[in-house]
Amino acid sequence: MAPTDESGRTARQAPSLGTPPPPRSPQSPARDTIGPGARMPRWLPRAMVLALGLVAAFQLGSWAFHQLTGLLLDVLIAFFLALAIEPAVSRMAALGMRRGLATFLVFLTLVVVSAGFVTLLGSMLAGQIITMIEGFPGYLDSVINWVNTTFHTELRRVDVQEELLHSEWLRSYAQNSAAGVLDVSAQVLGGLFRLLTITLFSFYFAADGPRLRRTVCSVLPPARQSEVLRAWEIAVDKTGGYLYSRGLMALVSGIAHYVLLEFLDVPYAPALAVWVGLVSQFLPTIGTYLAGALPMLIAFTVDPWYAVWVLVFVVVYQQFENYVLQPKLTAKTVDIHPAVAFGSVVAGTALLGAVGALIAIPAVATLQAFLGAYVKRYDVTDDPRVHGHRRRVPARGLFTRAWGLLMRAWELLTRARRLWAGRRRAARTEADASGVTAAATGEGATGKGEAGEGATEERTGQ
Repeated sequence: MAPTDESGRTARQAPSLGTPPPPRSPQSPARDTIGPGARMPRWLPRAMVLALGLVAAFQLGSWAFHQLTGLLLDVLIAFFLALAIEPAVSRMAALGMRRGLATFLVFLTLVVVSAGFVTLLGSMLAGQIITMIEGFPGYLDSVINWVNTTFHTELRRVDVQEELLHSEWLRSYAQNSAAGVLDVSAQVLGGLFRLLTITLFSFYFAADGPRLRRTVCSVLPPARQSEVLRAWEIAVDKTGGYLYSRGLMALVSGIAHYVLLEFLDVPYAPALAVWVGLVSQFLPTIGTYLAGALPMLIAFTVDPWYAVWVLVFVVVYQQFENYVLQPKLTAKTVDIHPAVAFGSVVAGTALLGAVGALIAIPAVATLQAFLGAYVKRYDVTDDPRVHGHRRRVPARGLFTRAWGLLMRAWELLTRARRLWAGRRRAARTEADASGVTAAATGEGATGKGEAGEGATEERTGQ
């Protein structure tokens, strides 16, 4: 009987249930292997595009930051300048004056004072330079006479002037100076533009201070708003204190240099004293050298030795100011430790140069005062060690152990020496005793011999 279609289909399916499937041929590829026709995952293109976008954004941000570094520094300086004039502006605004007008009056006062000071110093410097140029032949004659007298030479002023005028050094210097006029002009214009930028930003920060604070606080929760406002107030106080301390140091420096210049009878002593006080305090790093160079130049026109005395005084006073005056005044007005103030200036100079040195102390003082509220403090125990008194407790360190071992060795050595000396005394006593015994034995033997000889003689006589 022939099988039906259903039975035949069942018969054909039965072996496939119990027996393993036939092996694939090498020419047929597996389903899960990647072949030439396989497709890449769908997430890979998006991941590559995202990675390229992140790299491009980082490069663009880095380029923009480097291009805007100067502007960011100007904004930072303007912000601290606005903090410095904030007390005066707020006081004038509290009297009923508009805040913008109060800020304008403060800036106008600063500009007028600065312009008058610069004009006075410029006229003074120009007059002294003209005086030096007119008196240069006399200085040259005195130098030539000193050289001829000391070294027995025959120099003449005409020969020296001709050598100077026809020298290659003067020619190259004139060419370089002519070529550098454009660079100097560009630097001057750039400095003026930067000064204008700082002035505008500081004016906006000071005039719109309340609006700026409201804008910043509007994006923060109420708890954070109080912290931001407290930090802002601390920054205003610390910046004002820093400028107050700088003003005191400028006053002391100006008075000290005024006394010296008046004693040496140097002209324009008041203006030079004001120059030294302001420049040395408000131009960090190079302010000290610029402040001392001008009085030395003016003193040189009076007497060359006066310039030496001014240089010595500037160096000595600078050391006194750095190690005695500045730490104490800064610690009193800005309320930070002198070591912290010195370290903050060094760190600010390393990070931002002269700008960092100028704003380092008020920034660190603000940060210290702001974080002081979040540091939990405890009562200090009444321990003598808090006041620097150390307890007299026997130490158990390495030195003490070494000293104990050394003393122990010395004690053992002393005992050994005593034992050796006792043994030597015993041996010497024993030797002396044996010698005495031997001597006594010898005397007894001699007496017996003499007695024996006497008895023998008697027997012979009988």
